[in-house]
Amino acid sequence: MIEKFESLFGAYLIHAWGMSETSPLASIGTLLDKHQDLPLQQRFDLQVKQGRAIFGVDIEIFGADGQPLPHDGVAFGDLKARGPWVAAGYYRAEGGSVLDADGWFPTGDVATLDPDGFVQITDRSKDVIKSGGEWISSIELENVAMGHPAVQEAAVIGVAHSRWQERPLLLIVPKAGQQPTAAELLAFMEGKVAKWCLPDDVVLVDALPHTATGKLQKLQLRERFRNHRLPTDPA
Repeated sequence: MIEKFESLFGAYLIHAWGMSETSPLASIGTLLDKHQDLPLQQRFDLQVKQGRAIFGVDIEIFGADGQPLPHDGVAFGDLKARGPWVAAGYYRAEGGSVLDADGWFPTGDVATLDPDGFVQITDRSKDVIKSGGEWISSIELENVAMGHPAVQEAAVIGVAHSRWQERPLLLIVPKAGQQPTAAELLAFMEGKVAKWCLPDDVVLVDALPHTATGKLQKLQLRERFRNHRLPTDPA
């Protein structure tokens, strides 16, 4: 979308991110002076990130052990925010305080932070696939699969695996008149993501469930395919 708006209309888009609990803005994607002369594609790579924390808000990513992770643009972990206008609880104190001992609010997102402080959300915490001690972004796999000309819509969920805990299952709604094979889709994705992140199986479906706001209902998909047997699972 960012590329199309610039190439078709000459409109420069600024990406931002926040949530109701951050009242509502937490980061904005204004570029630094050193980025002004970047080649166009490299600038787009920065523009698609959710940006840097605004004044008054701190942003950090944490690993499973609760410790901060490197700001290298590669390591990704649970995204947390804190600040004077970041919510400390919900209406009528339901659920009590939602902040941890250091005042961090868990956003429910998984993200990376680069050396310049740009945050990039890679998945929802509940949707990330935990495989052999590593995390796989379902959103990254979906975006790659959507690039295939025969794909109308894609969803990736984690399915139980006896050895790796979870492995990715790719669900595809093909375009009208198209019937791509699993081998064809996986071959298309090779080289675009790490080999160990590639889905272990592909299933074609007629439709995917959505919420009223258009978000994929992955909880429903996980329930529907909870007993799906992956061809890579020896159990």
